[in-house]
Amino acid sequence: MTETLVISEATFDDLPSLHSLVHGAYRGDSARRGWTHEADLLDGQRTDVEALRAMLEDPTYVILIAKRGEVLAGCVSVNDKGAGLAYFGMLSVDPERQGEGLGRRLVAAAETAARDRFAATRMEMTVIVQRAELIAWYERLGYKRTGETRPFPATDPRFGLPRRDDLAFTVLVRHLADESPGPT
Repeated sequence: MTETLVISEATFDDLPSLHSLVHGAYRGDSARRGWTHEADLLDGQRTDVEALRAMLEDPTYVILIAKRGEVLAGCVSVNDKGAGLAYFGMLSVDPERQGEGLGRRLVAAAETAARDRFAATRMEMTVIVQRAELIAWYERLGYKRTGETRPFPATDPRFGLPRRDDLAFTVLVRHLADESPGPT
């Protein structure tokens, strides 16, 4: 029998497994097992335990985690930007579990948290422009490109070490209503 998936807020006790999950979903050879990795674009870390701890200590953030039993399967962060705007990021799903609909469930949970916790009416996110397949997935969930791009922090190794010099972020936004994200 498959364990029930439970989505809840991360705690400080979750930091080691949370860090391992995020790194494994985005970087290195383990990430290549899934389709959402950045391993061809970036080396180095995706985040560190100190940054995750700071998010947990900051009341404008919430990190949601998805567990099957005691096993961490995915996570997402939501940040209150004020004026009805929330930002979501760090959507991570264990590469072995990608394709099971967990990412979509985490996006829906992030949107609910943005509305309920931060009174957000809009959700914003950024994706590296070279990640066309991932951008298309978010568009199927109702996110729309704003036309805005933002620079990638290429000189800050806390965010990874670029393997190319043309990385940038595209900004996507979704107006939050009482419905869940669209089909995958």
